[in-house]
Amino acid sequence: MKKRVIHIVESNRWTPTAQYALNVCVGLAREGVETLVYTRDAKVVDTPFRNAGIQIRHIPLGGYLDFPSVFLLARDFRKEEQGTVIHVHRYRDAFIILLARKLARRKDIRVIHTRHKIQRAFDTWLLRRVYRNLDAQIFISQMARDRFLSTWDKEYPFDASRLHVIFTSLSTNPLSPLPFKERGPVTAMYCGSLEPGKGLEILIDAIYRLREVKGRLRIYGSGNPDYVDSLRRRAQARGVMEMIDWKKDDGHPEESLRECDFGVMPSVRPEVFGVSNLLFLAAGRPIVATNNGAQTEYLRDGVDSILVPPANAAALGDALVAIASDAALRHSMGEAAFNTFRHRLSWPHFRRSLFRLYFPKE
Repeated sequence: MKKRVIHIVESNRWTPTAQYALNVCVGLAREGVETLVYTRDAKVVDTPFRNAGIQIRHIPLGGYLDFPSVFLLARDFRKEEQGTVIHVHRYRDAFIILLARKLARRKDIRVIHTRHKIQRAFDTWLLRRVYRNLDAQIFISQMARDRFLSTWDKEYPFDASRLHVIFTSLSTNPLSPLPFKERGPVTAMYCGSLEPGKGLEILIDAIYRLREVKGRLRIYGSGNPDYVDSLRRRAQARGVMEMIDWKKDDGHPEESLRECDFGVMPSVRPEVFGVSNLLFLAAGRPIVATNNGAQTEYLRDGVDSILVPPANAAALGDALVAIASDAALRHSMGEAAFNTFRHRLSWPHFRRSLFRLYFPKE
């Protein structure tokens, strides 16, 4: 039976959810699975999928009352072969997919939902029906699953055995870590979106401690220009602007990863997973991270990372100095970081778990 997976990506801007869908589609396509993505005809979203060779179709994806999308999808579903899987990332999209599946009389089409938030479930009549009719739900961390289920004290209004925790991964599968650079200053690297909640203010407050080892910080990412300007002004006020290299996200962090010695992810808002950590682990770079999110489910303090409390510039500064001043520690933690990725978070592990939900009869 031919395998075919369709992702629904409703956002009109590039988001971590869109990146997740792209990683899955690219990985599946590499293994011969036919892939397709429905989008809202947003160039910023379509372009990465198109560049990766993923087939695209456009529908409105306007939410619960988007009946034009329901009829368009039902028409398409009637033409689908056995073995098709629909993967959605919002409950409102799951609702219109389930409605279209019912209208098309294609109960054989599996509908999978991935939860990308740390948020309690909404307990409404409509959403209970959505939860019950999904063939499976994926949570990208145990924290996300636990918070979702915290809405109910005892019995759940759906089959909880259909809820699965699958850590996200990268579509690439590196066979070895990146080598450390042989010369130059010790460089910490932040990689991710530049937005409130990521702890960048705390990082700027703590980075002066790297002067003790003549270290530097590279900030790789993009965000609202006004917010980025506020970070630059903060760096100027703290007297650390000359220690920071600002690199706009160009979709290719590999060069910056080669030049960095360790990662730093200082989120003050709990991370539902922390995808940027995957890039550091896959590159064989240790990480200084906060301990308030799902990163504690896969990072090991003192082994592949140093974990610190959130919003604590003193603790963050101490950790930065500890790892920046000890090359042997960086190398041993870097090796452990790559092993963490290879043994727990690599594409083969993710693929096996995903295929058990996509194609359970095989």
